[in-house]
Amino acid sequence: MLEKAEAQKADAEKAEMQAKHDYMMLKSSLEASIATQKKEQEEAKKEKAANEQTKATAEGDLEEAQKELATDTKSLNDAHADCEERAHEWDVSMQSRAHEIEALDMATKILQEKTGGAQSQAYSFLQLASSSRSRVSNMDRVVKELVSVGKSFNDRAIAMLAMRVRSASSNAADPFAKVKGLIEDMITKLEQEAAEEASAKAFCDEETAKTKAKKDDHTSTITDLTAKIDSAEARITKLKEQVSVLSKELKSIAAEQAEATEVRQEQKAEYEVVAKDYQDGLEGVQMALKVLRDYYGQSFAQMAQPETSTHSKSGDAASSIIGILEVAESDFGKLLAEATESEQSAAAEYEELTEDNKVATAEKKTDVKYKSKEIVELQHDLSELSGDRDNEQEELDSVLEYLSKLNDKCVAKPEPYEERKRRREAELEGLKNALQILEGEAIGFLAVRAVHKHA
Repeated sequence: MLEKAEAQKADAEKAEMQAKHDYMMLKSSLEASIATQKKEQEEAKKEKAANEQTKATAEGDLEEAQKELATDTKSLNDAHADCEERAHEWDVSMQSRAHEIEALDMATKILQEKTGGAQSQAYSFLQLASSSRSRVSNMDRVVKELVSVGKSFNDRAIAMLAMRVRSASSNAADPFAKVKGLIEDMITKLEQEAAEEASAKAFCDEETAKTKAKKDDHTSTITDLTAKIDSAEARITKLKEQVSVLSKELKSIAAEQAEATEVRQEQKAEYEVVAKDYQDGLEGVQMALKVLRDYYGQSFAQMAQPETSTHSKSGDAASSIIGILEVAESDFGKLLAEATESEQSAAAEYEELTEDNKVATAEKKTDVKYKSKEIVELQHDLSELSGDRDNEQEELDSVLEYLSKLNDKCVAKPEPYEERKRRREAELEGLKNALQILEGEAIGFLAVRAVHKHA
C-alpha cells in the first residue's frame, strides 16, 4: 500500500511539474508576444511621428511653393501687361515713323512736281543774282527751322539734315535737287532704321520666348530633382535608423544566447553531478535492500521460534531497517526523477530559445543585408541626382544671365508715348515748314521763268 501511495504521489507530483512547466512555457510565450506587440506599437508610434513630421514639412513646402507660384503668376501677369504695353508703344512708334516717312515722301513729291521746270531753265546773271538772294534767305529759314527742331528734341538726324541742307544751299548748283536728295536719303535711313528696329524686336521676342521656356524647363527639372533628393535622403535616414535598431537587437540576441548557453552549461553540469549522486545512492539502497531481503526474506516464521542458545534473526529490526531503506529508495528515485525532469525541461527551453534566436537572428540579418544594400543604391542614386541638379542649376544660371542681358538690351524703358508723339509732331511740323519754304522758293523760280519768257 505504501509503495502504491508513494507511486501515486510521484505521479501526481510529476503531473504537477508538467502542468507547471506548461504554464511557464505559456507565460513565457505570452510575455514574448506582449513584448513584441509593445515593440511594434512603439515602432508604429515612431513611424507615425515621422510621418507627421514629413507631412508638416510637406505642407510647409506646399505653402512655400504656393507662395512662389503666386509670386511667379504675378510676375508673369506683370510681364504680360508690360509686353502688351510695349507692343502697343511699338505699334504707335511704327505708325509715327510711317507718318514721318509719308511726310518726307510728300515733301519729295512736291519738290519733284513744283521745281522740275525750274531745273531746266537758264537765267540771266541779274535774274539769277536776284533769285539767288531770295533763295539764300529761304534756305536760311529752312536751316533755322531744322536746327530748331533738332535742338528742341535732341534729334541728331534732324540736326545732321539741317547741316547738309545748309551745305547744299551754299555749294550746290541745283539746291532743289540736292535738298530732294537729302530728303530721299533721310527717308531711306528712316526706312532702314524701321526695318532694323522691327528685326531687332522680332529677335528679342523670339529669344525672350525661347529663353523663358528654357528657364521654366530647367526650373521644373530642378524642382523634380530636389523632390527626389529629399525623398532619397529621408529614406536613407530612416533605413539607417532601422539598421541601427536591428544591429542593437542582434547584439542583444547574441548576448542573451551567450548568457543562456552559459547558464545551460552550468545547469547541465550541476544535473550530472546531482543525478550521479542520486543514481549511486539509489543503486546503493537497492543493493542493500536486496541483501537484506535475501537474508531476512527466507522465512519470517523462523523468527517466531522459541529462543534457543543459538543466534536467531532479528525480525523487528530487520523490518525497520528495510522500511527505512525503502523510504530512502523512494526519495532517491523521486529526486532523480525530478532532477531528470527539470533537466529535460531546461534543455527543451534552451533548445526552443536557441531556435527562436536563430530564426530571429536570420531574419534580422536578412533585413540588415537588404536595407544596407538599399542604402548603397539610394546613395548612388542620390549622388547622380545631386550631380544632375548641379548641372541643371549651372544651365539655369547661364540662362538667367543671358535673360538678364537680353532684358537689358530688349526691355529697356521706352520713351513715354505722349512725349514721343509730341516730339514726332514737332519734327513733322518742322519738316513741313521747311517744305513750305522750299515750295515758296520753287514758286519764285516759276515766276522768274515766266517774266523771262515774256521778256
